[in-house]
Amino acid sequence: MDYLKLTQSKIISDDNLDALLTYWRLKDETIVFTNGCFDLLHRGHMEYLARAASLGSILLVGVNTDRSVRSIKGDQRPVQDEYSRALLTASLRYVTGVKLFDEDTPYDLIHHIKPDILVKGGDYRQEDIVGAEVVKNHGGRIETIEFTEGYSTSVLIDRIRQIQ
Repeated sequence: MDYLKLTQSKIISDDNLDALLTYWRLKDETIVFTNGCFDLLHRGHMEYLARAASLGSILLVGVNTDRSVRSIKGDQRPVQDEYSRALLTASLRYVTGVKLFDEDTPYDLIHHIKPDILVKGGDYRQEDIVGAEVVKNHGGRIETIEFTEGYSTSVLIDRIRQIQ
């Protein structure tokens, strides 16, 4: 088996998204969606994504493009390019697919996907989660997952700077 090709195939193009959504819905799969920059994949990300995947049968992860990350986090970010971040996220066995998005928020992508479950970190209030009303109006639900204490990309970057 060519595991690299398998992982690469989990990065979903615009052309394939609709076909996959139709297929999963025909199979009555529960589609879970979450998003993030996933700049330096770490334990906190892995635990968060594993918990999100446990909520359904399909886990789609929206990953911000480089332009989007710079817009949100500044010119020093991202540390890794968008393809690398998408590939690393797709390499997790419980991630079904990864979709890059260029906007500052995943609203348009959420509106397009209409997931059954929208997941964000525990630092979000449900009423502040982008796309929550889309999911609720479609009959879906919103879930928040607590972060793993002490693990964040910003903390890792700070530690690396201290070492240098």
